[in-house]
Amino acid sequence: MAETWDKKEREKKRKAKQKEKAEKKQERKENAKNGNSLDSMLAYLDENGNLSSTPPDPRKKVTINAEDIDISVPKQKPIDPAELIHTGFVAFFNNDKGYGFIKDAKTQESVFVHVKSLSEVIKENNKVSFEVEMGPKGPSAVNVKLIK
Repeated sequence: MAETWDKKEREKKRKAKQKEKAEKKQERKENAKNGNSLDSMLAYLDENGNLSSTPPDPRKKVTINAEDIDISVPKQKPIDPAELIHTGFVAFFNNDKGYGFIKDAKTQESVFVHVKSLSEVIKENNKVSFEVEMGPKGPSAVNVKLIK
């Protein structure tokens, strides 16, 4: 049976690929013998976490005990109820609309107050004590009492 031109071309390409593959294999063998030792391939981390080719100084080594590592969130200290009570003065209050603002004496922040959180009737510039709770739009004063 006679070979066609296409078969000859495919055979040439296959032989060329085999030859190229054999050359690459030979090249890798030659380069492997050129001093690529294990030491030249190693990389070290220095004390700052950067890669380097020199081993770290053993005198700078820091040892950490596994017992000293805290994995959980630290427990919160119990809150003293006296710390929750703030004092301030009424900066603005509208009796018709039923809301106003109290200026905190320590932080100088304005805190929203609603008529439902009042135990007594208040007016502007009255000195009051109150507790702060987070409302839907920010901090709001609750348990508001007049200080005499």
